[in-house]
Amino acid sequence: MGKKIIIAGGGTGGHIFPAIAIANALKWNDPSIEILFVGAKNKMEMEKVPQAGYRIIGITIAGLNRSSVLKNISLPFKLMNSFIEVRKIFKSFQPDAVVGVGGYSSFPVLRYAQSKKIPSFIHESNSFAGKSNILLGKKATKIFVAVEGMEKFFPANKILISGNPVRKAIATEGVSRTDALSYFGLKPDKITILAMGGSLGARSINQAIAGQINELEKNELQLIWQTGKSTAEDFKKVAEGRSNIWVNEFISEIEMAYAASDLVISRAGAMAVTEIAITAKPAVFVPYPNAAEDHQTHNALSLVNQHAAMLVKDSEAGANLVNQVIALAKDETKRHQFSANCRRLAKKDADQIIANEILNCIK
Repeated sequence: MGKKIIIAGGGTGGHIFPAIAIANALKWNDPSIEILFVGAKNKMEMEKVPQAGYRIIGITIAGLNRSSVLKNISLPFKLMNSFIEVRKIFKSFQPDAVVGVGGYSSFPVLRYAQSKKIPSFIHESNSFAGKSNILLGKKATKIFVAVEGMEKFFPANKILISGNPVRKAIATEGVSRTDALSYFGLKPDKITILAMGGSLGARSINQAIAGQINELEKNELQLIWQTGKSTAEDFKKVAEGRSNIWVNEFISEIEMAYAASDLVISRAGAMAVTEIAITAKPAVFVPYPNAAEDHQTHNALSLVNQHAAMLVKDSEAGANLVNQVIALAKDETKRHQFSANCRRLAKKDADQIIANEILNCIK
């Protein structure tokens, strides 16, 4: 009889895709393992996890709303209800271990597992740990982290520096630059920039590009532009008729975008930083300024401080971003340095490291 493991969390791709990568690695190591995902109802994991071939159960849970006190009134009731739902899931599924990857649903699932002495594992993708994970870390079996120096958040004897698991298509880099550029309808003899601000987009990045879009063409640069959903149509109009620009609200084949690009403009979510390091792309990060504990700046600095990337503050993007990107595009020496340092820092086998440790702990 195979082991049973619950993987809990989600909310964003930065939590969901590492969770799926861990699940795939567990199944690769032991095909008899049964995996059940637990996520938050109406969140992105309810769509993405079944697409990856796994079963998921949604629970009624929400996080603290930092902008409106009134919206938090129902939070204690949702939390209590989530524990009732989690208890039913555990009674039915009877897991041998639980893995939390961050997101609202991680907390009640891991808390309940710990109360029942079921081995619990945390994957903290950011370089600044979230409050829930810090609380859960005290009783966790093992805590997987992306970077050094996490002893300030977690018990040192429980930490394993694994890196962040990424999708196999990105980690294996199996697409040629020529094929990738052809996919986007762009030319192979020009430097190509990839700009992305996450699935919802990044207003400061989009507006900076839109405001100086002519400068890209003047400097013989191409652009793959993921605008995000919120104001996609406005930016598509800005790029209309420009043969040096591919624009859409979302890039489903993100491995193609990395393969085609020579440098990247990006927010600094944990997974974006990890993917950029693994693909060894020179990058200019524009951290989202309202992220909890300013964790995106901390994430970006893990590369910037190692001379593997650049950082432009969100408030300065309009004035500086495009000029900095053009300067980097023209500075081949700096781009090579950034790439070399990214390769040195990248951890490509995080999924296997995590899977092996979990299986060793629950033998």
